[in-house]
Amino acid sequence: MRSYQAMLNNGETLPIIGMGTYSGENDRETTETAIRTAIKMGYRHFDTAKIYGSELALGNALRRAIHDGLIEREDIHVTSKLWSSDHHDPVSALQQTLQRLGMEYIDLYLVHWPVALKAWVDYPVPAEEDFEELDMENTWSGMERCLEMGLCKSIGVSNFSSRKIEELIDFACVTPVVNQVEMHPMWRQRKLRSICGDYGIHLSAYSPLGGPGNAWGTTAVIDHPIIQSIAHKHNATPAQVALRWGLSQGSSVIVKSFNPRRMKENIGALDLTLDDWDLFEIEKMEERKIMRAEYLINDTTSPYKTIEELWDDEI
Repeated sequence: MRSYQAMLNNGETLPIIGMGTYSGENDRETTETAIRTAIKMGYRHFDTAKIYGSELALGNALRRAIHDGLIEREDIHVTSKLWSSDHHDPVSALQQTLQRLGMEYIDLYLVHWPVALKAWVDYPVPAEEDFEELDMENTWSGMERCLEMGLCKSIGVSNFSSRKIEELIDFACVTPVVNQVEMHPMWRQRKLRSICGDYGIHLSAYSPLGGPGNAWGTTAVIDHPIIQSIAHKHNATPAQVALRWGLSQGSSVIVKSFNPRRMKENIGALDLTLDDWDLFEIEKMEERKIMRAEYLINDTTSPYKTIEELWDDEI
């Protein structure tokens, strides 16, 4: 997998296909089994977060795989995220993440959302009264301390819009290496990709298949006639076409499945090549912005309260 790496702005590398480890059930045994299977298939990038509840299972699975000689620590990339109730002390939050993982460092630490929650909020869907004012400058200073202390190799952000990226750049001593956001053929993030590109920030795509199974998700991406037609043309699957599109934009993709057949299918996107006509056809696909916008402005974890505000920010 070493040839399937993205170079980050600090000289570190990132495997371009990552495995998401969030599970609503938080079944530790199932998660550990899936991660071990993924390692055997060639996955080397594993994405977790405090709020996912999967850090312990991920750490157990990776340590066991290292002990068994399946991988070396330097061959894997671990990403975790600062939850919104921990903005006041990113160093302590990361130290707790490392304790759960059983690791001395992680490869990438991201600010999960550009919102702050009160210190006791440890659930994924907070109430309106759980929010407090965000001091992003102080938060980012704490992230930079994590880097200085060797607790992580790189720092970045998640769910940051174009405007929020530019606000962060104004005071950051260390430019984020990654912005992880939702992106797929029906949410192509043109403006955000351009802004991130201007600052050398790598865009990493979560829900690269449209998030089927999530509250905001849809099967419209993999069911779309254009995606289906391109898949048939290349003797590939619609999921592989959607993932290859994301990779063709210079992004990495985070895929989430614990099903061995789908895991193998997803990593098979690395073997697919889309031609210029395929990419041209995908650009014709209607973007499902209204549906996503309605979800964002109704989601209490989102900083957007009106559709107009969302369009102005254009994440």
